[in-house]
Amino acid sequence: QVQLVESGGGLVQPGGSLRLSCAASGFAFNGYVMSWYRQAPGKERELVASITGAGALTNYIDSVKGRFTISRDNAKNTVYLQMNSLKLEDTAVYYCNAYRDRSDYWGQGTLVTVSS
Repeated sequence: QVQLVESGGGLVQPGGSLRLSCAASGFAFNGYVMSWYRQAPGKERELVASITGAGALTNYIDSVKGRFTISRDNAKNTVYLQMNSLKLEDTAVYYCNAYRDRSDYWGQGTLVTVSS
């Protein structure tokens, strides 16, 4: 059974850092593009960052470039999102996603709150 379990969310002050993790099981992890999405209150879900199966290519939305880093450890079936210099507008529920062909899996989400 496919599982994506996010962890690492929490409350942080502006300018602080958090590292999100997503542990995957039940599918061939290294064959999937892994992504982090987020959904802020009252807004649509948006793609934050993606990384290809071997980790060779990454992609970010403009608002997080230079502050967030996506990475993966295929030996541990885990994808990470290192978030630095957090801003108030980064507050959202962050979701892990695995995608390949027509297979699309989601985690339950982890809440990140940036507040002073």
